[in-house]
Amino acid sequence: MGRLVVVSNRVALPEEGTARAGGLAVALQEALQQNGGLWFGWSGRITAHSSDTPRIIEAGPVTFATLDLSRKDHAEYYNGYANRTLWPVFHYRIDLADFTRENYQGYLRVNTLFAEKLRPLLRDGDDIWVHDYHLIPLGQELRRLDLRQRMGFFLHTPFPAMEVLVVLPSANRIVHSLTAYDVVGFQTTSDLRAFHDHVTLESGGEVLSNGLVRAFGRTLKAEVFPIGIDVQPMVAAAEASYRLPSTRRLRRNFSEYRLMIGVDRLDYSKGLPERFKAFERFLEKYAGWRGKVCLIQIAPSSRPDVPEYMQIRQQLEAEAGHINGRFAEFDWTPLHYLNSSYQRQTLAGFYRFSNLGVVTPLRDGMNLVAKEYVAAQNGDDPGVLVLSRFAGAARELTSALQVNPYDLEGVADTLARALDMPVEERRDRWRDLMQAVRSGSLDRWRDSFLTALREAPYSIET
Repeated sequence: MGRLVVVSNRVALPEEGTARAGGLAVALQEALQQNGGLWFGWSGRITAHSSDTPRIIEAGPVTFATLDLSRKDHAEYYNGYANRTLWPVFHYRIDLADFTRENYQGYLRVNTLFAEKLRPLLRDGDDIWVHDYHLIPLGQELRRLDLRQRMGFFLHTPFPAMEVLVVLPSANRIVHSLTAYDVVGFQTTSDLRAFHDHVTLESGGEVLSNGLVRAFGRTLKAEVFPIGIDVQPMVAAAEASYRLPSTRRLRRNFSEYRLMIGVDRLDYSKGLPERFKAFERFLEKYAGWRGKVCLIQIAPSSRPDVPEYMQIRQQLEAEAGHINGRFAEFDWTPLHYLNSSYQRQTLAGFYRFSNLGVVTPLRDGMNLVAKEYVAAQNGDDPGVLVLSRFAGAARELTSALQVNPYDLEGVADTLARALDMPVEERRDRWRDLMQAVRSGSLDRWRDSFLTALREAPYSIET
């Protein structure tokens, strides 16, 4: 069996440590360790010029190779096309998308750079696994350099419906680029269906009876591989969290309240303004819960150089101030908005102590916070998961209380229902949810994708 080569926008370097790298990075590192491998991508550094040669770090059987990006390349490829064009379109926010051709050219340029710097590092028999929307054209660029090894691609975000995707001037090129891979993985059946629709209705391709896709002169495997979490470490962290000073402080300060928690990266796809407004409606409609319930919303900043992210931060700060100004008493503050990040062990304790997990994105590829909240619960007295139907996790976590985040009244009613839910129903729902979380673990996701990739014929041509 050959090496595994992982390619991602950012590389989880060994010096960063597993706590900072997160569960996905740990799962990928384990796969790399098994047979030896290479992890290639951006270093995270912005310099005067993009790297001519990769920086190489050897760590046992794994080689890490990273490139620096110039300010221009970072602005056009990352902040520009990846995060101001693809990200909003893939999350159904066409109104926020920027279609600047200069950014598109920068996106292609950096993908070409990655391909040219990666190609000399590859060996015959390598299996190559490319991750996420930043690097969709990479496979096609590697094929242009006569690479014939097996290549797989996994999209962590949603793949939008055909009617949304076609607003991209480059939509056909994006789909064409995906067909350079031998296996393309999506989070949900809706994403796969959207890909099939574009292939058959816009690209002149076809979906074969065995599920393979034929388009642009190639045949590939496109399947659903829902990503999961590393379950047992989250369970263990939650069970041990009572020892943490942060958890003890939380319990001391909120012991007399029922607690709701939301944990999201600060992003317009997460539905945070709608969540705040639904919470406000809950306080209006269910006045008996005033002084008895608190919402903690953790939302660390992301992409601070992108204007839309600065705008949503200002919007949330204003909305939080409005709600607290309207409802707070001298000894009770209903909404605690924290624009900072916390370590995973701390979050595990926060999840376990919270009566409700509120996960209501407007659109999400999966949303692992929903699964983490479930895994962190005490099975004897579990909390209730309130989950957006537009999160990929909703396809698996069917025993959650599912809501439409645009329906503020409906979300408010569901929060009240969750707070009143008897313990027997909470236990039954949690058992179903926990079974789904365990059966769809991070290890299973990784292994199922790699099995599909290694069973795929080399570069199927038609």
